[in-house]
Amino acid sequence: MLDKKSILITGGTGSLGTELAKTLLRDHAPGKIIIYSRDEYKQAMMAQAISDSDGRLRFFIGDVRDLDRLKMAMREVDLVVHAAAMKHVPIAEYNPMECVKTNVIGAENVVQAAIVNRVPKVIALSTDKACNPANLYGATKLASDKIFVASNNLSGNMGTRFAVVRYGNVVGSRGSVVPFFRELIAKGSDHLPITDPRMTRFWITLDKGVDFVLSSAEMMQGGELFVPKIGSMSIVDLAKAMAPNCPHKIVGIRPGEKLHEVMITEDDARYTVELEDRYVVQPALAWWNYKGYADLGRPVPEDFRYASDNNPEWLDAAALKAMLANRTSLHD
Repeated sequence: MLDKKSILITGGTGSLGTELAKTLLRDHAPGKIIIYSRDEYKQAMMAQAISDSDGRLRFFIGDVRDLDRLKMAMREVDLVVHAAAMKHVPIAEYNPMECVKTNVIGAENVVQAAIVNRVPKVIALSTDKACNPANLYGATKLASDKIFVASNNLSGNMGTRFAVVRYGNVVGSRGSVVPFFRELIAKGSDHLPITDPRMTRFWITLDKGVDFVLSSAEMMQGGELFVPKIGSMSIVDLAKAMAPNCPHKIVGIRPGEKLHEVMITEDDARYTVELEDRYVVQPALAWWNYKGYADLGRPVPEDFRYASDNNPEWLDAAALKAMLANRTSLHD
Protein backbone atom coordinates (compact mmCIF):
# COMPACT_ATOMS: atom_id res chain seq x y z
CA MET A 1 0.00 0.00 0.00
CA LEU A 2 2.81 2.42 0.86
CA ASP A 3 5.38 1.63 -1.83
CA LYS A 4 6.35 4.80 -3.70
CA LYS A 5 3.68 6.75 -1.84
CA SER A 6 4.07 10.21 -0.32
CA ILE A 7 3.19 10.29 3.38
CA LEU A 8 2.80 13.40 5.53
CA ILE A 9 2.87 13.23 9.34
CA THR A 10 1.62 16.25 11.27
CA GLY A 11 3.33 16.57 14.63
CA GLY A 12 5.92 14.32 13.08
CA THR A 13 8.70 14.97 15.62
CA GLY A 14 6.65 13.49 18.47
CA SER A 15 7.12 9.94 19.76
CA LEU A 16 4.55 8.38 17.42
CA GLY A 17 5.62 10.41 14.39
CA THR A 18 9.27 9.58 14.93
CA GLU A 19 8.66 5.86 15.32
CA LEU A 20 6.30 5.89 12.34
CA ALA A 21 8.96 7.50 10.15
CA LYS A 22 11.56 4.94 11.28
CA THR A 23 9.16 2.07 10.60
CA LEU A 24 8.26 3.36 7.15
CA LEU A 25 11.90 3.76 6.17
CA ARG A 26 12.87 0.36 7.56
CA ASP A 27 9.94 -1.86 6.55
CA HIS A 28 8.37 -0.12 3.55
CA ALA A 29 9.41 1.68 0.38
CA PRO A 30 7.68 5.06 0.45
CA GLY A 31 8.63 7.65 -2.12
CA LYS A 32 8.67 10.45 0.44
CA ILE A 33 7.93 11.04 4.14
CA ILE A 34 7.12 14.63 5.07
CA ILE A 35 7.56 15.62 8.72
CA TYR A 36 5.24 18.57 9.33
CA SER A 37 5.83 20.34 12.64
CA ARG A 38 6.61 23.75 14.09
CA ASP A 39 9.80 23.13 16.08
CA GLU A 40 12.93 23.41 13.93
CA TYR A 41 15.19 22.15 16.74
CA LYS A 42 13.26 18.89 17.06
CA GLN A 43 13.35 18.50 13.30
CA ALA A 44 17.12 18.98 13.28
CA MET A 45 17.55 16.40 16.06
CA MET A 46 15.30 13.95 14.26
CA ALA A 47 17.22 14.39 11.01
CA GLN A 48 20.47 13.56 12.82
CA ALA A 49 19.01 10.55 14.64
CA ILE A 50 17.36 8.76 11.71
CA SER A 51 19.38 7.17 8.94
CA ASP A 52 18.00 8.20 5.54
CA SER A 53 20.60 7.55 2.86
CA ASP A 54 17.99 7.73 0.08
CA GLY A 55 16.81 11.21 1.02
CA ARG A 56 13.18 10.18 1.41
CA LEU A 57 12.70 12.02 4.71
CA ARG A 58 11.68 15.65 4.27
CA PHE A 59 11.08 18.33 6.89
CA PHE A 60 8.43 20.99 6.54
CA ILE A 61 8.11 23.75 9.15
CA GLY A 62 4.45 24.53 9.74
CA ASP A 63 1.58 24.64 12.20
CA VAL A 64 -1.77 22.89 11.83
CA ARG A 65 -3.31 26.26 12.68
CA ASP A 66 -1.99 27.56 9.34
CA LEU A 67 -4.35 26.40 6.58
CA ASP A 68 -2.34 27.87 3.71
CA ARG A 69 0.83 26.15 4.87
CA LEU A 70 -1.02 22.83 5.19
CA LYS A 71 -2.38 23.20 1.68
CA MET A 72 1.13 23.68 0.38
CA ALA A 73 2.54 20.77 2.37
CA MET A 74 -0.13 18.30 1.19
CA ARG A 75 0.46 18.69 -2.53
CA GLU A 76 0.77 15.24 -4.19
CA VAL A 77 0.46 13.47 -0.79
CA ASP A 78 -1.14 10.01 -0.70
CA LEU A 79 -1.58 9.53 3.06
CA VAL A 80 -1.78 11.97 5.95
CA VAL A 81 -1.27 10.77 9.52
CA HIS A 82 -2.53 13.54 11.79
CA ALA A 83 -0.63 13.27 15.07
CA ALA A 84 -0.26 16.96 15.97
CA ALA A 85 -2.12 17.93 19.14
CA MET A 86 -1.91 19.90 22.33
CA LYS A 87 -2.03 17.05 24.86
CA HIS A 88 -1.05 18.22 28.36
CA VAL A 89 -4.24 18.15 30.47
CA PRO A 90 -3.45 20.89 33.06
CA ILE A 91 -1.90 23.19 30.43
CA ALA A 92 -4.97 22.77 28.24
CA GLU A 93 -7.22 23.66 31.19
CA TYR A 94 -5.22 26.84 31.80
CA ASN A 95 -5.01 27.76 28.10
CA PRO A 96 -8.34 26.53 26.71
CA MET A 97 -8.49 28.59 23.53
CA GLU A 98 -4.96 27.56 22.54
CA CYS A 99 -6.01 23.93 22.91
CA VAL A 100 -9.12 24.56 20.79
CA LYS A 101 -7.07 26.30 18.09
CA THR A 102 -4.67 23.38 17.74
CA ASN A 103 -6.94 20.38 18.34
CA VAL A 104 -10.23 21.56 16.81
CA ILE A 105 -9.41 24.31 14.33
CA GLY A 106 -6.27 22.38 13.40
CA ALA A 107 -8.39 19.32 12.61
CA GLU A 108 -10.65 21.40 10.38
CA ASN A 109 -7.59 22.80 8.59
CA VAL A 110 -6.20 19.32 7.97
CA VAL A 111 -9.55 18.28 6.50
CA GLN A 112 -9.78 21.31 4.19
CA ALA A 113 -6.18 20.99 2.99
CA ALA A 114 -6.64 17.27 2.31
CA ILE A 115 -9.83 17.78 0.31
CA VAL A 116 -8.35 20.62 -1.74
CA ASN A 117 -5.35 18.43 -2.60
CA ARG A 118 -7.46 15.29 -3.13
CA VAL A 119 -5.38 13.30 -0.64
CA PRO A 120 -6.74 9.73 -0.84
CA LYS A 121 -6.50 8.86 2.86
CA VAL A 122 -6.24 10.75 6.15
CA ILE A 123 -6.02 8.95 9.48
CA ALA A 124 -6.16 10.97 12.70
CA LEU A 125 -4.81 9.94 16.08
CA SER A 126 -7.23 10.19 18.98
CA THR A 127 -7.04 9.27 22.66
CA ASP A 128 -9.02 7.36 25.27
CA LYS A 129 -9.61 10.74 26.92
CA ALA A 130 -11.89 11.68 24.01
CA CYS A 131 -14.45 9.10 25.13
CA ASN A 132 -16.86 10.61 27.69
CA PRO A 133 -14.35 13.45 28.22
CA ALA A 134 -13.72 14.82 31.70
CA ASN A 135 -11.25 17.54 30.65
CA LEU A 136 -10.82 20.09 27.89
CA TYR A 137 -8.13 18.08 26.11
CA GLY A 138 -10.49 15.12 25.85
CA ALA A 139 -13.36 17.35 24.74
CA THR A 140 -11.29 18.90 21.95
CA LYS A 141 -10.17 15.48 20.75
CA LEU A 142 -13.79 14.28 20.75
CA ALA A 143 -14.66 17.29 18.59
CA SER A 144 -11.70 16.46 16.36
CA ASP A 145 -12.87 12.84 16.01
CA LYS A 146 -16.36 14.01 15.01
CA ILE A 147 -14.88 16.42 12.46
CA PHE A 148 -12.82 13.71 10.76
CA VAL A 149 -15.69 11.21 10.64
CA ALA A 150 -18.19 13.75 9.29
CA SER A 151 -15.72 15.10 6.73
CA ASN A 152 -16.20 12.00 4.60
CA ASN A 153 -19.53 13.57 3.65
CA LEU A 154 -17.76 16.77 2.57
CA SER A 155 -15.27 15.11 0.24
CA GLY A 156 -18.05 13.54 -1.84
CA ASN A 157 -16.86 12.10 -5.13
CA MET A 158 -13.43 13.72 -4.72
CA GLY A 159 -12.38 10.51 -3.00
CA THR A 160 -10.65 11.78 0.14
CA ARG A 161 -11.43 9.48 3.05
CA PHE A 162 -10.95 10.15 6.74
CA ALA A 163 -10.72 7.74 9.70
CA VAL A 164 -9.66 7.86 13.34
CA VAL A 165 -7.46 5.65 15.53
CA ARG A 166 -8.05 5.70 19.28
CA TYR A 167 -5.81 3.96 21.81
CA GLY A 168 -4.55 4.31 25.38
CA ASN A 169 -1.32 5.27 27.10
CA VAL A 170 1.92 4.54 25.28
CA VAL A 171 4.46 2.79 27.49
CA GLY A 172 7.54 4.94 27.92
CA SER A 173 6.33 7.90 25.86
CA ARG A 174 7.17 11.44 26.88
CA GLY A 175 4.94 12.72 29.69
CA SER A 176 3.66 9.29 30.72
CA VAL A 177 3.87 7.85 34.22
CA VAL A 178 6.49 5.21 33.33
CA PRO A 179 9.43 7.58 32.71
CA PHE A 180 8.21 9.67 35.67
CA PHE A 181 8.39 6.67 37.99
CA ARG A 182 11.71 5.61 36.45
CA GLU A 183 13.21 9.02 37.18
CA LEU A 184 12.02 8.91 40.80
CA ILE A 185 13.44 5.41 41.24
CA ALA A 186 16.80 6.47 39.76
CA LYS A 187 16.96 9.40 42.20
CA GLY A 188 16.38 7.05 45.12
CA SER A 189 12.97 8.41 46.09
CA ASP A 190 11.57 6.93 49.29
CA HIS A 191 8.11 6.55 47.74
CA LEU A 192 6.15 6.56 44.49
CA PRO A 193 3.15 8.91 44.27
CA ILE A 194 -0.15 7.16 43.51
CA THR A 195 -3.13 9.29 42.53
CA ASP A 196 -5.73 6.68 43.53
CA PRO A 197 -5.18 2.97 44.26
CA ARG A 198 -8.30 2.09 42.22
CA MET A 199 -7.05 3.78 39.04
CA THR A 200 -6.59 1.69 35.88
CA ARG A 201 -5.26 2.53 32.42
CA PHE A 202 -4.94 0.98 28.96
CA TRP A 203 -1.33 0.39 27.80
CA ILE A 204 0.24 -0.09 24.38
CA THR A 205 3.84 -0.06 23.17
CA LEU A 206 4.93 2.53 20.64
CA ASP A 207 5.75 -0.01 17.94
CA LYS A 208 2.34 -1.66 18.36
CA GLY A 209 0.72 1.77 18.10
CA VAL A 210 2.54 2.43 14.82
CA ASP A 211 1.57 -0.97 13.43
CA PHE A 212 -2.05 -0.32 14.38
CA VAL A 213 -2.09 3.05 12.65
CA LEU A 214 -0.67 1.58 9.44
CA SER A 215 -2.99 -1.44 9.40
CA SER A 216 -5.99 0.81 10.06
CA ALA A 217 -4.94 3.11 7.23
CA GLU A 218 -4.76 0.12 4.91
CA MET A 219 -8.21 -1.26 5.73
CA MET A 220 -10.14 2.01 6.22
CA GLN A 221 -13.17 2.80 4.06
CA GLY A 222 -13.74 6.20 5.66
CA GLY A 223 -15.57 7.22 8.82
CA GLU A 224 -14.35 4.45 11.11
CA LEU A 225 -12.99 4.84 14.60
CA PHE A 226 -10.50 2.00 15.12
CA VAL A 227 -9.78 0.79 18.67
CA PRO A 228 -7.12 -1.89 19.33
CA LYS A 229 -7.55 -4.74 21.77
CA ILE A 230 -4.85 -3.94 24.31
CA GLY A 231 -4.13 -4.70 27.95
CA SER A 232 -5.05 -2.81 31.10
CA MET A 233 -3.21 -2.44 34.39
CA SER A 234 -3.85 -0.72 37.67
CA ILE A 235 -1.54 2.12 38.61
CA VAL A 236 -0.67 0.29 41.84
CA ASP A 237 0.35 -2.87 39.98
CA LEU A 238 2.42 -0.75 37.61
CA ALA A 239 4.25 0.88 40.51
CA LYS A 240 4.86 -2.50 42.16
CA ALA A 241 6.20 -3.95 38.92
CA MET A 242 8.68 -1.09 38.52
CA ALA A 243 9.77 -0.89 42.17
CA PRO A 244 8.53 -3.85 44.23
CA ASN A 245 9.99 -2.60 47.51
CA CYS A 246 9.20 1.10 47.20
CA PRO A 247 6.33 2.41 49.39
CA HIS A 248 3.42 4.31 47.85
CA LYS A 249 1.96 7.66 48.81
CA ILE A 250 -1.61 8.53 47.84
CA VAL A 251 -1.64 12.06 46.41
CA GLY A 252 -5.15 12.29 44.94
CA ILE A 253 -6.52 12.53 41.42
CA ARG A 254 -5.54 15.60 39.42
CA PRO A 255 -8.29 17.84 38.01
CA GLY A 256 -9.67 16.34 34.82
CA GLU A 257 -8.44 12.81 35.52
CA LYS A 258 -10.66 9.71 35.61
CA LEU A 259 -10.38 6.59 37.71
CA HIS A 260 -10.76 4.46 34.59
CA GLU A 261 -10.41 5.25 30.91
CA VAL A 262 -13.07 4.27 28.37
CA MET A 263 -12.50 3.75 24.65
CA ILE A 264 -15.99 2.59 23.59
CA THR A 265 -19.18 3.56 25.41
CA GLU A 266 -22.52 1.76 25.54
CA ASP A 267 -23.91 4.42 23.19
CA ASP A 268 -21.24 3.59 20.61
CA ALA A 269 -21.84 -0.15 21.01
CA ARG A 270 -24.76 -0.20 18.56
CA TYR A 271 -22.36 0.88 15.80
CA THR A 272 -19.40 -1.27 16.87
CA VAL A 273 -18.10 -4.40 15.20
CA GLU A 274 -15.54 -6.70 16.83
CA LEU A 275 -12.73 -8.02 14.67
CA GLU A 276 -9.96 -10.38 15.74
CA ASP A 277 -7.51 -7.72 16.91
CA ARG A 278 -9.63 -4.55 17.14
CA TYR A 279 -13.02 -2.93 17.44
CA VAL A 280 -14.42 -0.74 14.68
CA VAL A 281 -16.92 1.96 15.61
CA GLN A 282 -18.69 2.51 12.31
CA PRO A 283 -20.17 5.86 11.26
CA ALA A 284 -23.82 6.42 12.20
CA LEU A 285 -24.43 8.53 9.09
CA ALA A 286 -22.54 7.50 5.96
CA TRP A 287 -23.60 9.10 2.69
CA TRP A 288 -20.47 7.97 0.90
CA ASN A 289 -19.74 4.52 -0.53
CA TYR A 290 -19.36 2.76 2.81
CA LYS A 291 -19.69 -1.02 2.88
CA GLY A 292 -19.00 -1.77 6.54
CA TYR A 293 -17.36 -4.76 8.24
CA ALA A 294 -20.23 -7.20 8.67
CA ASP A 295 -18.36 -9.83 6.65
CA LEU A 296 -15.18 -9.47 8.74
CA GLY A 297 -16.53 -9.35 12.29
CA ARG A 298 -19.55 -9.45 14.53
CA PRO A 299 -21.61 -6.78 16.32
CA VAL A 300 -20.82 -6.32 20.01
CA PRO A 301 -23.60 -6.70 22.63
CA GLU A 302 -25.88 -3.69 23.16
CA ASP A 303 -24.53 -3.10 26.66
CA PHE A 304 -20.89 -3.39 25.56
CA ARG A 305 -18.44 -1.00 27.18
CA TYR A 306 -14.69 -1.17 26.55
CA ALA A 307 -13.01 0.34 29.59
CA SER A 308 -9.74 -0.14 31.42
CA ASP A 309 -11.47 -1.60 34.48
CA ASN A 310 -13.60 -4.23 32.67
CA ASN A 311 -11.02 -5.17 30.05
CA PRO A 312 -10.65 -8.98 29.79
CA GLU A 313 -6.96 -8.55 28.91
CA TRP A 314 -5.19 -7.69 32.18
CA LEU A 315 -1.46 -7.06 32.37
CA ASP A 316 0.69 -8.44 35.16
CA ALA A 317 4.19 -7.41 36.21
CA ALA A 318 5.86 -9.80 33.77
CA ALA A 319 3.80 -8.49 30.86
CA LEU A 320 4.63 -4.89 31.73
CA LYS A 321 8.34 -5.65 31.98
CA ALA A 322 8.19 -7.33 28.57
CA MET A 323 6.49 -4.23 27.12
CA LEU A 324 9.14 -1.98 28.64
CA ALA A 325 11.91 -4.17 27.28
CA ASN A 326 10.44 -4.18 23.77
CA ARG A 327 9.34 -0.55 23.53
CA THR A 328 11.03 1.71 20.99
CA SER A 329 11.17 5.47 21.03
CA LEU A 330 13.70 8.06 19.94
CA HIS A 331 12.76 10.17 22.94
CA ASP A 332 12.91 7.56 25.74
